[in-house]
Amino acid sequence: METAAYLYPWDVVGDPAAADLYAGLGLHHVTLAAVYHATRALTPRHPRHRVVVAEHSAAYYPLSTDRWDGTLLYPPGAEWTGGTDAFGVATAALLAAGLPVHAWVVVNHVDLPGPAEFAVVNAYGDRYPWALCPAQEAVHQYALGLAGDVAELPGITGVELESFGWYGFDHLSAHDKVGGVRLTGAEQYLFSLCFCDACDGAYRAAGIHPDELRGRVRAALDPVFAGAGPVAQPADAAQPEDEVAAIDALLGGELSAAVRATRDRVIDRYRAAVVGRIREQRPDLAVLAHASPQAHRYLAFTGVDATRADDLFDGLVVNCWQGLAALEATRASAAPGLGVMASFLAIEGMGGRPDTLAGQGLAAQAAGADGIRLYHAGLAGATDLAGIRELTQTLAKGADR
Repeated sequence: METAAYLYPWDVVGDPAAADLYAGLGLHHVTLAAVYHATRALTPRHPRHRVVVAEHSAAYYPLSTDRWDGTLLYPPGAEWTGGTDAFGVATAALLAAGLPVHAWVVVNHVDLPGPAEFAVVNAYGDRYPWALCPAQEAVHQYALGLAGDVAELPGITGVELESFGWYGFDHLSAHDKVGGVRLTGAEQYLFSLCFCDACDGAYRAAGIHPDELRGRVRAALDPVFAGAGPVAQPADAAQPEDEVAAIDALLGGELSAAVRATRDRVIDRYRAAVVGRIREQRPDLAVLAHASPQAHRYLAFTGVDATRADDLFDGLVVNCWQGLAALEATRASAAPGLGVMASFLAIEGMGGRPDTLAGQGLAAQAAGADGIRLYHAGLAGATDLAGIRELTQTLAKGADR
């Protein structure tokens, strides 16, 4: 079973010992950020710095001027890396150490400067500039541009696409101050529905009147914001298994199903075009997506219908930070040939359990995982790295039996 860990380019660039360190963890490959959103990241072992502040979404490779000149929506460069090709420099070092590289691309979650005209618009008219709406043609072209870029990156053997679909209210960035009213999963879904001009057009084409839908959403959410709604779940509560039923109850079953079908059509076209561009240019690359088995979900692990995901992807990466439910649900519905990778949090300071990581990996393997993804080797402290080593050694011993 393959095991990989995530890295940022700055975890490697400028640190002559880094590539050998990560190669010594026993990983099959690393997944290296090529296009990534804003972040503030600790670099506990780097000889030159301890913190890197990535101020906005950026491409960590040189942009093609032919592809991006004159476009309003594009990934800027990452000036905080001190160069124009941090991804290429890091990839070369990792390959020299014998460690293959996959490209990690965050697609629809952005922190881009400039106009928010390409963003999701909620039922109240508020824009979510961190969430690109895939129904918009400019966003479609942006994602195709990223696909073309990634397919041209030398040295990589695969691509992982994160936030590759609908993204909504949940952000977890920029000093969020949104916890005063706890929304259930169903209510968050309604608050994440988009009403930009492109989405309004898609609704009308499906026989849905956007104003009626907008009114139904607001009628469901207004009492919650006013404090008169049902008691919401705690912040750490698990999502209910009947979340779709809860959405149907809020919107009405017929309208709710029509909205989901409309959004599915939008995202199916979007994903097919982007993955098709990658495969056209680089048929040798493995293409994976971060996914939730709940097809309506709108987060970084965005909803994917696992029953037909093998038509498009080589594998899905599912979030197992809080348990194996997503893995089990995905494996139960996915085609046998589709790879399903369990993503684990390997950082104790972020809530991970590196001391039990080996056991978590064995449990995932028993539940049908084809691989493990570890977040995040660059952020890891010494104890975390020891947990990663124990995991890879444990899985290797099992494979030798």
